[in-house]
Amino acid sequence: MVRIVPVASGKGGVGKTVLAANLAVALARLGRATVLVDLDLGASNLHTCLGIKSSSLGLGALAWRQERRFDSLVMETPVPRLHFVPGDGLLPGTANLDHAIKTKILKGVASLTADFAVLDLGAGSAHNVVDFFLASPRGLLVARPETTSVLNAYSFLKTAVWRLLFRALPKGGPERTRLAEFASRRLEGSGSSFLALADELAREFPAAAAALAQLRAFVPRVVLNQGRSQADVELGGRIRAIAARNLGLGVEYAAFLPDDPAVPHSVAEREPVVLTRPGAPFSRAVADLAARLAAEGPESPPHLALDEEDLESLAAAALAAGDGFAEGS
Repeated sequence: MVRIVPVASGKGGVGKTVLAANLAVALARLGRATVLVDLDLGASNLHTCLGIKSSSLGLGALAWRQERRFDSLVMETPVPRLHFVPGDGLLPGTANLDHAIKTKILKGVASLTADFAVLDLGAGSAHNVVDFFLASPRGLLVARPETTSVLNAYSFLKTAVWRLLFRALPKGGPERTRLAEFASRRLEGSGSSFLALADELAREFPAAAAALAQLRAFVPRVVLNQGRSQADVELGGRIRAIAARNLGLGVEYAAFLPDDPAVPHSVAEREPVVLTRPGAPFSRAVADLAARLAAEGPESPPHLALDEEDLESLAAAALAAGDGFAEGS
């Protein structure tokens, strides 16, 4: 069964697409059959990170019903064991998928004959983006260690938790009404959380037990990108704290990617940095992330640290590697 790795961000400009492309390449180089899917619909540019020319046949053709089968959109790339599904930002209206097309894409991704499907999602918290992110309970959320990015990452998680519960609760039932009332009030500083609400609903309504189970299984992974210092580690750690306090949500840190001049060079060259500069600090951090994902089983439990030990250890390795920026670039 294919393992789905959605890659999202609360705002644009944090390096989400660059990470998705390089992570997919790194997984393929580990011998894992990988499909990279451009789901940043309306702003599709993932092909440029791979050095592939834009194709008119992509998810836009599926959205406009010019193509009926998802698997017919899968194309080969120059990287062995890596395939690609274009997004087609050239066709208008692609960003606004209807429910039927979104369902078809999700089913198509789940049925891929591959080890991994890496999904590059759009920035922000639109419902289509969040629904694709919820295709896995442990998707990657990319943020930069700056206050606006941290707050946007938290906002994304808040929307994802609300959307997860809304979809899991029965249609037309009192459970959704209670959820709507809860969400209409200011959550921050209230002393309550979505997890507390879900637990309360599960005690009152047996049908809400499934929603509670899904929420407890939802452990998103944060990737801090363009990190430079211990101060960045401390700022990035705020995501876990506010998510736990206001959402009742566990967060795992997946990677600390150093600010590396090799990355913008690779973007300008339209080649993945893990291929052109494998010794660069960014490339080594992405390769480590890919190796951890490849070593996990589908049921591997998340690593929920009680403090920042996971983030601290990831950052220590990345910042130490950062001493070699000149050599890596």
